[in-house]
Amino acid sequence: MMINDMPKLHSPFVRKMIDKRYVVTPEIDEDFKWVFEDDEVIATEKLDGTNVSIIIENGKVTRVFNRKNEIQIFGSKQRFIIEGVMNAFDRGYCNFTDGQYFGEVIGPKLQKNPLGSKEHLWIPFEKVRKSYSYKSWGKYPKDFDNISTWFKDDLFSLFVRQRSGKVIKPEGIVFYQPSTGKMAKLRVDMFDWFEGKRHRK
Repeated sequence: MMINDMPKLHSPFVRKMIDKRYVVTPEIDEDFKWVFEDDEVIATEKLDGTNVSIIIENGKVTRVFNRKNEIQIFGSKQRFIIEGVMNAFDRGYCNFTDGQYFGEVIGPKLQKNPLGSKEHLWIPFEKVRKSYSYKSWGKYPKDFDNISTWFKDDLFSLFVRQRSGKVIKPEGIVFYQPSTGKMAKLRVDMFDWFEGKRHRK
């Protein structure tokens, strides 16, 4: 089976270096107009962890990859990734037909665990789209100012609220177009009003 890497996701807004900060601008990238024009687009929480895919063969999980790096079950320094997949299996998250499936591993040893998960857990993107999509997306004008205000004042982590009732800001949003499988991302730290450490890309 050919192993694929998760494609790099880009912002639907053009990003520019302004005052030594790489931030989004109101200009829409021509390749991502679908984010704003297709009413079927789903806006899901961008979980803050690490990208992991699993390989299903003959109905069983046979291999695990962090990007294109295979994670060995024994002797790996990234044992927490295997633990995350095992916990996902126990929850029934790995019930797929044969193929490669992508998701995010979150937990105590990843990104300072902003979601407060007590265990490492692999969450497939199919699960994210079903359980952590924002129903408010599309109910308001999809222009830069409205989206910026939403991200700054009202956006919260669905994962955390469902688990603990707490309200914290998520890393951002992933936009998904069901008809094509296209995706785009928009992080909170991409806006010029954000204060704190920013991602490099």
